[in-house]
Amino acid sequence: MNVGLFALRVVVGALFIGHGTQKLFGWFGGHGIEGTGGFMEQLGYRPGKSFAVLGGVAEAGGGALFVLGFLTPFAALAVIAMMINAVFAVHIDNGLWIQDNGYEYPLVVAVAAAALALAGGGSLSVDHILGLNLGGFIGALAILLGVIAGGISAGIRQPEPAEPAAEGEREAHVRKAA
Repeated sequence: MNVGLFALRVVVGALFIGHGTQKLFGWFGGHGIEGTGGFMEQLGYRPGKSFAVLGGVAEAGGGALFVLGFLTPFAALAVIAMMINAVFAVHIDNGLWIQDNGYEYPLVVAVAAAALALAGGGSLSVDHILGLNLGGFIGALAILLGVIAGGISAGIRQPEPAEPAAEGEREAHVRKAA
């Protein structure tokens, strides 16, 4: 079991270090703070650069904590908050499946992070070396706080209202739907 927890922590953590550094530094094909900030603005987060930094730090920091197995529930809280926010800010309107840009991926990652929060870092973790038993109730509290933080983050967006379609476009869309 401890090897399984270690493998899950390292894979999820390393991928989130990558996601965070994409936002912060443009590494691994990312867009850095400028590009990510522009995307955040399009999603309705203002100022976009500040949210890009916050998201990048949450992802890279949470990922690093997962890799180390240090303060594992807090790593989970950061990852869960980011994934719940991603579900509602980017993916929810596309349905479940990832091939349609749905919320499948962020849901799976959030659940993996929740499982780690509940189980703790395992014996191959800094938490274990330091004698920290942070799973169980503390893990459940971290999950709850992550869901709340992600929901609040998604809720504070102020997206621009959609432009009404031109009359001809609207009629063509209605004909296609019929």
